Amino acid sequence: MLKELLAIFKKDSKLDEAFQQSYEMLDITKDMFLKAKRSLRETETNELDTSIYQQDKRINKFERLVRRDVLQHLAIAGVEGLPSGLTLVSIIIDIERIGDYTKNIVELAENHAARLHAGSHEDDLLRVEQAVEEAFSRVRSVLETSDSDLAEAFIKDYIWLNPLCDKRLEGYIKETDRSVSCGDAVSLALYFRFLKRIHSHLRNVTTSVYRPFHKIGFVSKKVKNAGQ
Repeated sequence: MLKELLAIFKKDSKLDEAFQQSYEMLDITKDMFLKAKRSLRETETNELDTSIYQQDKRINKFERLVRRDVLQHLAIAGVEGLPSGLTLVSIIIDIERIGDYTKNIVELAENHAARLHAGSHEDDLLRVEQAVEEAFSRVRSVLETSDSDLAEAFIKDYIWLNPLCDKRLEGYIKETDRSVSCGDAVSLALYFRFLKRIHSHLRNVTTSVYRPFHKIGFVSKKVKNAGQ
């Protein structure tokens, strides 16, 4: 799907430039995520890297510009431009939402002064964090190559992530883990949720490579089953 649309992007310099900049936006959100994670998980104080907020403003501005350019594109191209314009907007919205969730992690770190540790579930949390960090680079490669095989492989490789986050969240709600304090349990529940949402938005971006517009963000049963 995306490979076909890239040819359309190249005919419109503004859309082509916007798509190329989506790579940079992914790099920025990855940097934001690493900074947010460091504040919450690697420091014993609530000192924050405020550059995250400036980066978020940059992403928000970029989203507004893309929406404007897509509207101008559709005004000229008409119905024929709908798939390319809507797909690009969908990608940018997902990237913008990732920025919002990294801000949520920073706000969590601001209220949780000590370094957050997951107790008996620390290995699970480390596994999820590493997967999310890797996902940024893999999604960038998927966009750059428009390779549907890479996109499906990414989804299959991390099909375990969302269910694991849900399992940990359910455990904190039901108070099945007594190895952490109440404050830590609340923080961990939120953090697992934020990690899940970041990963989900990254996954949405990959689906734009091989799914038609009305199915972007939805994983087929075939891919789900293959990854389990």
